[in-house]
Amino acid sequence: MAPRPIAFVSTIDEEGNKNLAPYSFFNAFSSNPPIVVFSSNRRGSDNTTKDTLHNVRVSGECVINAVNYAIVRQMAVASVDFPTGVSEFEKTGLTPIPSDLVKAFRVAESPAHMECKVKDIITLGEGGGAGHLIICEVVRMHIAHEVLTDRNRIDPDKMDLMGRMGRAYYVRCSGDAIHTIVQEYNPVSIGYDHLPDHIKNSPVLTGNDLGKLAGQVSFPTLEEIADAREQADVIQALAQHNPTEALHYLAKTYLDKEEVKRGFSVLLGIAKKKYKRIYKKGPFGNPTTKNLGGRLLGGIGLFSMVIT
Repeated sequence: MAPRPIAFVSTIDEEGNKNLAPYSFFNAFSSNPPIVVFSSNRRGSDNTTKDTLHNVRVSGECVINAVNYAIVRQMAVASVDFPTGVSEFEKTGLTPIPSDLVKAFRVAESPAHMECKVKDIITLGEGGGAGHLIICEVVRMHIAHEVLTDRNRIDPDKMDLMGRMGRAYYVRCSGDAIHTIVQEYNPVSIGYDHLPDHIKNSPVLTGNDLGKLAGQVSFPTLEEIADAREQADVIQALAQHNPTEALHYLAKTYLDKEEVKRGFSVLLGIAKKKYKRIYKKGPFGNPTTKNLGGRLLGGIGLFSMVIT
């Protein structure tokens, strides 16, 4: 299961000793209330449990600190099995700072901290490697001003988080690793099943290309399709020996640039002769202004049937 977010968990024991340890069996599971869960597993080598588990049991609290690229090697040092009572803050050189609502300390160098109250601990087994799900409610969150946009939202490049891939492999979540995918969830999208056959069976378009088209909430209008056919690059493609394939390659260049509506219009322009009948019959009212996907699904099905 990868990549996994990393919980850099700070706790204290009954004697006030500071502990800091990373856990990549970790994620968020509820927004309201804000619940995050990490698992402290038994050691596979000798079936013993870790200091973090003991500390959350006695204190009922912890702080989960974010791990960015700037502190990832110090985080790795904190994964060493130091003797109980030894502070990983001292071993890593990271700076403990007081929390507002819990006794455990925050990591000053981390770009975000979640102060947590432990709601429950679920033991999953008794053998080596067995986990203990530590269910935490976030009672306060701290986010460094430096990682925020001017709209007070987290900038992933500034946050520069690290994720765990397994063993010694990690991933840096910034730069070219960041992808923006915007998908409308309401109103519902067209869906793959309503795409014309020549698009679904394209030897050129990839699964991601089909996903962009299927994720549109409506088909291009007939006017948009007609306008696309007047483009110089479309006219050139239509003059090729295999115009369908040429138009698919052309449409893909638009899809790769996230000009999805333009690419969709190019693809639907392949069926000009067949969709001319819609102009004549006008099943959607004025065919040059009515959106083909803006009516009942039956209308979408009719249009799909006409152009396939």
